[in-house]
Amino acid sequence: MRLWADDPSLYLESVFADIAATRMAGVPICNPALQVEAIGFRRAEDGHWAGVMITPWAINLLRLRGHEENWPELAATSKYDWRFPSGNYEFTVAHEDRLGTYHLCSLFSPAVELESHDQARLTAIAVGEALFAAPLAPPPVVADAPRSRRAFLGLRG
Repeated sequence: MRLWADDPSLYLESVFADIAATRMAGVPICNPALQVEAIGFRRAEDGHWAGVMITPWAINLLRLRGHEENWPELAATSKYDWRFPSGNYEFTVAHEDRLGTYHLCSLFSPAVELESHDQARLTAIAVGEALFAAPLAPPPVVADAPRSRRAFLGLRG
């Protein structure tokens, strides 16, 4: 069991860069335009870490254990729903020897449709911001007033 007291970004980049250079080297699903980069890791309200991990083969949301409490002890490949301000998201339990158990939510896998690392980075930043943003308010409900055909078409009157 590994606890992350401080921002895990640099360590994550080291681990996934090693994976990219060894186990994933030459694998056809890898996008040569992408590099390994950890984006926007921060503690969620529950005290565990969350952020986006870019690799040449995938872009994933990651959850890492920040403390002892409220971390589900599940077998690898199990599913778990994590709550964020923007909603609930299903994550898959994963294990890497140097990281221990972590959870991932796939955004792009494989990440072949991204044309550049800058595009992947901007996407990861946007996802990270949206993850922690409150959901948009639903449109106001209007009483069941009869609508004219003009109003139905978006016209006045």
